[in-house]
Amino acid sequence: MKKVVPFVITGALAVGALSGCGKSEEKASANGKVKIEFFEYKSEAKATFEALAQKFEEKNPDIDVVVTNPPDATTVLKTRVAKRDIPDVVGMGADIVFSDLVKAGVFTDITKDERLSKIQPAYVQMMKDVTGSEKVYGFPYAANADAVIYNKAIFKELGIEVPKTWDEFIAAAKKVKDAGKTPFYFTFKDAWTTLPAFNVLAANTQGDDFFKKRAEGKTTFAEGYKAAMDKFTQLLEYGHKDMGGKAYNDGNTAFAKGESAMYLQGIWAIPEIKKANPNIDLGVFPYPVTNEAGKSKVVSGVDILMAQSSTSKHPKEAQKFIDFLLSEETAKTYTKEQNSFSALTGVEQQDPTLEGLKESFAKGALADFPDHYVPSAVSLDKVLQEYTQKKDVGAVLKKLDTEWDKVQNRK
Repeated sequence: MKKVVPFVITGALAVGALSGCGKSEEKASANGKVKIEFFEYKSEAKATFEALAQKFEEKNPDIDVVVTNPPDATTVLKTRVAKRDIPDVVGMGADIVFSDLVKAGVFTDITKDERLSKIQPAYVQMMKDVTGSEKVYGFPYAANADAVIYNKAIFKELGIEVPKTWDEFIAAAKKVKDAGKTPFYFTFKDAWTTLPAFNVLAANTQGDDFFKKRAEGKTTFAEGYKAAMDKFTQLLEYGHKDMGGKAYNDGNTAFAKGESAMYLQGIWAIPEIKKANPNIDLGVFPYPVTNEAGKSKVVSGVDILMAQSSTSKHPKEAQKFIDFLLSEETAKTYTKEQNSFSALTGVEQQDPTLEGLKESFAKGALADFPDHYVPSAVSLDKVLQEYTQKKDVGAVLKKLDTEWDKVQNRK
């Protein structure tokens, strides 16, 4: 699941994260067992992690693992950090929020940890890129991808082939619409759901080193993001009437019921779709952003990492739990149940549903999520959500530049 939540680390918060003992450090079970807390942000993975925690406890009867997965988890985590109530182990995405927490001193430096040898180097580098540091503060665990999820039955009914170019993609959407069906199901009531499609469009059109150049004042969003906004606008023409009134869960259920031919989400939505309709025949294909077949990159990044609190009172037990999660058997279980790609070497995704993405992964045609590099205060998701209502490209690009400059000027 990809979410962006406004998150600003203040000096007081950074000091708070580094000082003293938080509430989570003092937790101990009444039965004499050591209690550790695993806080994870993926609602889709809650049942998987709870089952894995139970399995860990069976192998380690002296340790209790409390799995915490609250609604709006990132905001809850921010509040808890401010109160110095930091979970022992945190599972979250490698994004700007994680970067802010790293800078606040929340997580343990694992740069020299031998367990990193289990992780694919490309994902370790993504961790460094997003924090702007050569140090590493979390183990990449699972990678996700933005893709077009499509209903194979509807494609077959309408005689639509999987599109390889942008023009073919739009032509497919038009054919669905002309047949009286909904091409794309949008869920913009949840602002973050503007990002899956937009991330791919931006990653494939913004040019090399966009954020480095933007930070150096050598480019602007008005220049680098115009193409992405234009393509995003085209996609909106093929949505349903109440795009702003439907939320993520609504979209998963609607697509599962066959209410649209395509769903512009990440592969993390697939388990939820299958829960709503186990018999749905769906597939995925890379967004064909350009008119050069096979040239578009799949946006993939660290969907969830495992980071240990720098102030945990039970570091050995926390490390033991992370070791368990990093085992091949556990990683395979997570990868299978969550339809993700593992960040661990040697653990491959076998689900035929994701066959359409395997070529891109095999040849390394991948790009990180652009929103990982946008400061939270810019609120890219909220800006895009507003755009879906007002549809003023010039205004949205100007706002992105203005908000970016505000953040830079505060540094």
